Amino acid sequence: MLQLHRLTLLVSGLALIACVCLYATLGTAKPFAVWKWTDIISEGGTAVMAGIWVLFTLSSRPGGLVTRLLAGGLAMIMIGSFADCLDEFFAISKATRWNHWLEALVPLGMLCVTSGMYYWRHEQFRLNEHLQKRERLFREHRAFDRITQLANADYLRRQIRHEQASNPGRPCALVLLDIDGFHLINREFGQREGDRVLQAVGHMLLLNLRNDDLLCRYAGDRFALLMPDTSQAQADALAWHLVAMVGQMRHHARDRRVPISLRHACASADAPPDELLAQLSRELALQAEAKTAGAVSA
Repeated sequence: MLQLHRLTLLVSGLALIACVCLYATLGTAKPFAVWKWTDIISEGGTAVMAGIWVLFTLSSRPGGLVTRLLAGGLAMIMIGSFADCLDEFFAISKATRWNHWLEALVPLGMLCVTSGMYYWRHEQFRLNEHLQKRERLFREHRAFDRITQLANADYLRRQIRHEQASNPGRPCALVLLDIDGFHLINREFGQREGDRVLQAVGHMLLLNLRNDDLLCRYAGDRFALLMPDTSQAQADALAWHLVAMVGQMRHHARDRRVPISLRHACASADAPPDELLAQLSRELALQAEAKTAGAVSA
């Protein structure tokens, strides 16, 4: 993939150099007084912007049909616009045709970009289905957690407020999930292994959610689950199912099986987000204290 991207940049760069050589060799330089600055800025600016878009496309996408169509089409627009701009510096005989063919790269590039956008649209439909449980209604890359690729707490608060404002009479539930003894995993196996546990738990939760549910990483080892059109009792039953699924995971670290279990607390999402999250956090803390006290007494 990296070699293909480099090849695209190399060919584009060589094509620009070849354009300069062609116009300088076969054309006649125009005097400075007849230069049309409006055309130079517009055509040259189009070439520069198309070149920047080529770099953005190649640096942000993996290889494939869509990438080839988008990058190739933009490269043709860049070369054609650059050749059109060179017309303002060099006079070419009207009998020649090669300069017209170079300028014709612009509409051809637009056709390629349009085809790429068509296939990109189908690609986005598939990605939207894949990301539905992670982002729900909005797409905001700055709201995603780097480790789990789930939305963060700020995004969760926005979603809760949105649900309360748009569907005031409809039931909605919020579940907070906490990994038992996560600090012990970090202490024994290191933070990197702890991050792998977070990723594994996140994937397992996503596999067992409904399409309309939203999973976020709330903080540390805690996950938050927003369940629209769900009562508190239904949410509690679904949460127990998630706890059971995570409990059956077979996560291994340094050739040892690491047992993973979750605690959960749920409530109806009918209060301000901060108040809801604080209430659920207190319930999880009480559960942790009760478990610690039970272990000490045993």
